This record gives sequence, C-alpha cells and structure tokens, in this order.
Amino acid sequence: MDIKEILSRCDHTLLRVDCTADEIRSLCDDAIRYGCASVCIPPAHVAGAKRYVGDRLKICTVIGFPNGYSTPVVKAFEANDAVKNGADEIDMVIDLCMVKDRCWDRIADEIDRVRRACEGRLLKVIIECCLLTEEEKIKMCQIVSASGAEYIKTSTGFSKGGATFDDVALLRAHCAPEVKVKAAGGISTIEDAERFIALGAERLGTSRIVRLAKEAEKAEEAE
Repeated sequence: MDIKEILSRCDHTLLRVDCTADEIRSLCDDAIRYGCASVCIPPAHVAGAKRYVGDRLKICTVIGFPNGYSTPVVKAFEANDAVKNGADEIDMVIDLCMVKDRCWDRIADEIDRVRRACEGRLLKVIIECCLLTEEEKIKMCQIVSASGAEYIKTSTGFSKGGATFDDVALLRAHCAPEVKVKAAGGISTIEDAERFIALGAERLGTSRIVRLAKEAEKAEEAE
C-alpha cells in the first residue's frame, strides 16, 4: 500500500500531558504536509489549533480522556465546549466501570448524550479493548452500532495495551457495516499500519507513521 494512502487514514496524534502550543503547531504543519486525516490533540489546544489551521485540516480532540469515568453530563459539556472551540471530530472514552457492572442502558445513554452534544461532528467511541473481555467487546460493538456514532476505537494508548490485530478484526466483524473502526495505540511500523487497514481499520491513531515518512524522505535525499 502506498504510504500516502496510509497517511490519509492517520489521525496524527499528540496527547502528551505537557505538550506545548509550538509542538501542536508543528504537529499541524506535518499533518497538512503529509495529508493526514486530522490531528488528535488535547481539548485545551483545540481553539488555538483551529485558529492556526483554519479549514486546511480537521481538528480532533478527546473527551473523558483517558480514564472515562467522568459523568455523562461532564462528557457532554466537554464535547460541546470542544465543538464551540472548533473541533471537527470527538473521540470519547466510555465509562468502563459501567461496562464491568453491565449497565448497558447507561452506557448507551452516555454515548447518546455526547453524540447530541457534538452537534453533527464526527464521533468516535473509545472502548479500551485491553481492559475488556471478548463478550464485553462484542456487547460494545452492538451498543456503538445502535448509537449513531461514526466510529468505534480500540484504545486510548494510555492504558496497559494498544491496538491489536485480533481486536480490530473482532470489532469489524461485530459492528454494523456503517460503523467504522479506528485502531490506536502502539502502531509503530508501516507493515503494522497496512495490516490494520487490511483487517478493517478506516483510521489509525498514531504519530509514528509521519515520522517514518519523514525518515524515508531524508533517506531519499541522502542518496
């Protein structure tokens, strides 16, 4: 697969807790240069990033991140605030406590509240696969499929594991056809990115693919 096609599926990501405005602007510059789908950044940087890029790039941010245990009211407020600040896409973390307690209706209500707060912006639901059983993952596929959210996402990248090939295959197999899959966390090679896409991932949450593209450019220039 051509690296440009892979890059077009990447949410170029910087969610480090101490990232600076300069780093965010550099992230945006790289995402524009390499044709990424979006940048995924902390909520506090959304307004500044949107002013910086205008309509040249989609801005994605995270809600209830990374633990997911803030209340639905708080998550909905966060999402709406992000939209008002210029976010084009919202990646929300579900309440994993509710999953473990099998409070399926409450999880569905939480996603619905956030979806409505997004005011039509694209919503990705992070289910943190590394903390779930297979049964719980399948149940979340069913809930997300019924929710109206556009994506189900494997991981925050801040827990004990990131995206796996098995998880992406499982999510693709059990979600409705219109629900897309985002793989995130630990995607470090072009080969891995290609395999995630082949298994059904429409988006990849990663910063490393752009780095690899830069390294390939430098190698070509040195020849």
